[in-house]
Amino acid sequence: MLSDPKKRAEYDAGGHAGVAGYSAEDLFGGIDFEDLFRGFNLGFDFGGGLFDLFSRRRRGPPQGGNIEVDIAIPLEKVASGGEETVRYGRYAPCERCHGQGTADGKPPQACPACKGSGQQVTTRQKGNVSMRQISTCPVCHGSGKQIGQSCPACGGRGEVEKTESLTVTIPVGVEDGMALRVAGRGMASPEPGGIPGDLYVVVHARPDPRFQRNGADLWRQESLPIPDAVLGTKLKVPTLQGGKAEVDVPAGIQAGTVLRLRDKGLPRFGERGRGDLYLQIGVHIPEKIGREERELYERLRALADKARRHFWE
Repeated sequence: MLSDPKKRAEYDAGGHAGVAGYSAEDLFGGIDFEDLFRGFNLGFDFGGGLFDLFSRRRRGPPQGGNIEVDIAIPLEKVASGGEETVRYGRYAPCERCHGQGTADGKPPQACPACKGSGQQVTTRQKGNVSMRQISTCPVCHGSGKQIGQSCPACGGRGEVEKTESLTVTIPVGVEDGMALRVAGRGMASPEPGGIPGDLYVVVHARPDPRFQRNGADLWRQESLPIPDAVLGTKLKVPTLQGGKAEVDVPAGIQAGTVLRLRDKGLPRFGERGRGDLYLQIGVHIPEKIGREERELYERLRALADKARRHFWE
C-alpha cells in the first residue's frame, strides 16, 4: 500500500483513519523488507529471511541465576570489619551425571521435533507476506534435548540442591543494606558448560539495645531524674569502642535536648574519620512518690508560686 501513491496520500492525510479497512497484505504487499533493511548496513545476515532473526538463539549456554543472601552483623563487626561465614542453599551441577541429566553421564541427544532449537516455527503465507509464529517446542519444552534414561540422582535435571558455606570479608564501616558480590557462587547454568551466576551478600547491622544506627552516627536515649535535669549532673555512657565516656549535663537541661560526643560513632565507609554519638535527653517524671518527696515538691511549688508573684509585683 505505501508504495501506491494514492494509498500513501490517504495515509498522509488521515493517518490510521485514512487506511481503515485495508488488510496487512494491502499495507505491506510488494515491499521487500530484506532489501529495505539491507540498505541500512546493520550487519545482519538476511540469508534465511528477515523473521529468522527472531528464531535465532543466543550463542553459548546461558549464565546461571544470581542468589541474594541477607546477613546481620553486630555493630562491633561494622566498626572493625573482618571475616564472616555465610551459609546458603543453591543448585549445583549433579556430580553423578556431570550436569548432563542422563543416567550414563553422556550429553543428551537433540530433540527430533525441533532439531535442538527448543522452538517450534509455524509459517503462513498470505500473498507476498510471510508470517512466522515462534513458540516453545511442546516435546522438549524449550530445552532442545531429549533424555532417554534420566540420572537417578537428579531426576534428569542435571543439578541438585546443596548447602554451601563460604567466608566473606566485611569492609570497615560497611553501610546498612550494602551488597557484597561473590562471582561464580550463584546458581549453576541450566546447560552444561555454562557460567554460574553470582552470589550477593546483603549486609545489615543487627539491632543493638544500646544504640540506634544512622549512617556512621550512633544515637542513644538517656533519661534523667528531675533533680539531675534541674541541677545538672555527670553521665557515664557506653561507647562502641569499649568502656564508658563521661558527659557533663548542664543545669536546667530540657527534655529533647541532644548532646554530641564527637568521633564516638562508626568509621565512615570509604572515608577517613568516624561518626558521632548523639545522646537525646529525656526527663523522667515519677508516677508514684513517697510522703517526704511529696512534701518537697509541695515546697518547691510554693517557692515557684512566690517567685512568680514577686515577678509581677
